[in-house]
Formats: sequence, C-alpha cells, structure tokens
Amino acid sequence: MSILIDLSLLWEFIIFLNTGLAIITVFRQPRDIAATWAWLLVLTFLPVAGFIVYAFVGRKLPKKRLFRFQQQDLLRMDNILSKLNRKYADPKKIKADEVAYQARDMVRLFKNTDMAYLERRNKLHIYTDGYGLFTQMINDIKHAKKSINIEFYTFYNDKIGRQILELLTMKACEGVLVHVIYDSWGSMGTTRRFFKPLINAGGYAEPFLHTHSVITDFRINFRNHRKIVVIDGQIGYVGGFNIGDQYLGRKKKFGHWRDTHLRIMGSAVYSLQSQFILDWNVTDIKNKIDEERDHAFYFPPFKSEGTTNMQIVSSGPDSDLEQIKIGYIKMIQSAKNYCWIQTPYLIPDDSTLDAIRIAAMSGVDVRIMVPNKPDHLFVYRATQYYAKRLANEGVKIYYYQKGFMHAKTAVIDDKIASVGSANFDFRSFKLNFEINAFLYDSEFSSRLKSIYLKDIKDSELQTIEMFKKQSLWLTFKQIFSRLLSPIL
Repeated sequence: MSILIDLSLLWEFIIFLNTGLAIITVFRQPRDIAATWAWLLVLTFLPVAGFIVYAFVGRKLPKKRLFRFQQQDLLRMDNILSKLNRKYADPKKIKADEVAYQARDMVRLFKNTDMAYLERRNKLHIYTDGYGLFTQMINDIKHAKKSINIEFYTFYNDKIGRQILELLTMKACEGVLVHVIYDSWGSMGTTRRFFKPLINAGGYAEPFLHTHSVITDFRINFRNHRKIVVIDGQIGYVGGFNIGDQYLGRKKKFGHWRDTHLRIMGSAVYSLQSQFILDWNVTDIKNKIDEERDHAFYFPPFKSEGTTNMQIVSSGPDSDLEQIKIGYIKMIQSAKNYCWIQTPYLIPDDSTLDAIRIAAMSGVDVRIMVPNKPDHLFVYRATQYYAKRLANEGVKIYYYQKGFMHAKTAVIDDKIASVGSANFDFRSFKLNFEINAFLYDSEFSSRLKSIYLKDIKDSELQTIEMFKKQSLWLTFKQIFSRLLSPIL
C-alpha cells in the first residue's frame, strides 16, 4: 500500500512539475493566444514527449539567425529597385493601370509593409500542370547565358530532380553562374551530396538557414516555402509547384497534381531577383552575391510588351507584419461581387476567418476549393473543420476530385488576383518564408476565373446536409485537429 501511495505522490509531483514547466516554457516567448493555448495543450497532455516536440518546432529562431542581412542591405536593395522602377517607367497608359489605380490603397499597403513596387507591363503565362511548366522551364534553363537562380521548398532526388540537376551542372560547366537554395525539411532525403556534381562544376547549392547543429540551432518549424526561378535576370517563375515527380502526377498517392505557376517577363523579375539575392546572402554568408558591384549582371535592361501590373510580396517570421496575409484580407474586403480561392490547406486565423465570413454574409459570392484527399492528416482534418464552419455561413466549399489541389490562388471581381506559395493557413501566415504575386489586371483575372470554372467541373460542392452526415468520430478528429491548428 505504501508503495502505491509513494507512486501516486511521485506521479502527482511529475504532473505538477510538467504543468509548471509547460506554463513557463510557453509564456517565456511572446506569441499569439491561439498558439499559446495550442502549445500548452501539447506540453500538458504529452509529458516529456511534448517538450521534445517543442524543442524542434516550438522555439523561435534567434534574431541573429533571422537578421543576418542587416537593415542597410534591405535599404540598399530597395534603392536599387527604386531606381530601376523609375528608369523603366513607361508613361504610356495601359488597361491594367485603371485597375491598379482603383486598388491604389492595396498598392500602398504592400509598398509600406514590404517595399514592394508596382511593376508595370509584365508578360505572363499561367501553368496549371507540371508537364507544361517543366518543359518550358527546362527550355529556358537550356538557353541561359549568364545566371540561373533557383529557390524551392522541395527539390527531390528523383527523376525530374536529377534531370534538372544534370542540366544545371551542364550550364555551370558552360560558365553560367548557378545558385540553388532548397529547404532541408521540404526536400527530405535530398542531401548536399546530391548537389555535388553542380558544386564541382562551379555552381552553388545550399539549404536555407542551414546549420550543422540540429539540436542547438535548427528549427524545423520555420521553413522556406518560396518558389523562385530567375534566368539571366530576364525570365522569372513564381507559384505553387516544387521540383519533384509528384508535381508531375507520377505518385499514386496524389494522382493528377493541380497547381498554379506563373512565368514572368518584365520588371517584376527584378523583384524576384532581389528576393532571391537576399535569401542567398542570409543562407551563404561566405559566398554572398554583391548586387551593387554586379548590378548590370543581375538586373540587366529589358524590354517587355506585357500588359499586366503586379507586385511581388514576401513574408516570413523575420517580420511581424504578415504581409501576404494582410494582402489576402485586403483582397477579400475589397470584393464586391465574388471572391474565389484555391488552397490545399484551409486553416485561417481569426482575422482571415472573419474577413471571409463578413464577405459571404455581405452577399459576395465566396467560393473556396480544397483537395478531397490529405497529404498531412491533421492538417486535412483541420481543413475539413473550417470548410464545414464556413459552409454553414454561406461560403461555397468545393472538394477537388480529379487529383490533388495544391494551387494557392485568389481572384476577385475580374480585377485583382494572387498567385504564389502561401496557403490560407497559420503556417504560411506566421511561420513560413513565402512569396506571392499580387496582380492588377482585368484580363489576367478573367483568365484565372475561367480556370477556376473549369476546375469546378472536376469538383464536388459540399452542402450543409453532406457535412451533417459526417460521423461523430470524424467530427471529433476535425475538432481535435482544429485545436492544434495554430502549430500544425
């Protein structure tokens, strides 16, 4: 009996100690209330194990890691873009200028929060399948003369990954300057050894914010989710695709991969180039790119006959402004007739959720398209929770049936659109380094709307009755996953 009493007291002591440590651990760093309670839940109900998880994905990156590039580097890059913006300003009016003027408050928002300039007269091509995208990208890389800068969350060691690596190695041997940034977590299984042929050929390849000490410095929770390609400073790519066979529909688990990516020719390429240089210089401080010395090399003159105005907007844990999130909110608030969204993960924070709800209850035609299959189970259940909640408040929810929906797009009123890497979830808003193109062009927005209507034919509208028929067990999993949503 005494032994049982002793064990009981020991267990009570452990629970008391664990709860105390959980409170101290969570509240010692400032974070939003939702994330605070989510971590408190994990640490309290998963003694020991919860602290191990927190050690890898809960701690914040130290400021010295986030701000390796100093404020003067950002200001220097802003100075370069400002001069280029004035130099290539075209006084001739185009149709898209009227849309940009009507959205001038949104344009100012991005200029003030992210130093994002309004880039005019860009020529765009939209890609919604991997074969078309990679065929064109490979062709552009083959014709590169001076530089190739590539940044992807995922760069897998598989068929398409090896094909692109072989091509990059060949271009490096030809004297083209090649830089590659990949995310070590997103490119799981791809090691530095994979890029050895490129490095031996004179190219560069580094994992973003990588350190050799996983335990003491590495943070799994902060990922570089950006997708940037810039070739010769003349051609740029941005969107949702990564480099891997699954993005070509070669994985049975996902089937057809539905995504959206842009090929850009025009002044917006300068903004993509500047973001890549900043990301490279924080990744490899020993081999930094000197954009001032090599200004003409990285920012060569161009002539574009495009018709689209746009801003390239970046966000990440290096800023508390959440620039892309507030851009999404501004778009939703600006909608008068319709707001159509595609995202693989629908886990909005309170501010984004309220913007969507208010738009729907104001009579705006709000539609959100998500996958009908998971790639991350907890994330998918949380997505289902919010899909059900928004359906009850007048939002039309579509489950894409043809394969996996990975596009991150938004379009409103045939006027403004967004295409990029950021999902509608906590992670993209607060934890990931992301990049989106916000576009002011009626013609482009109409094209994106047409693509959305085509996707609806391969989707199923989820009615309130369908959600009500869900089992209690499924409902429980959705509610539980939603509790963890701020840290998923």
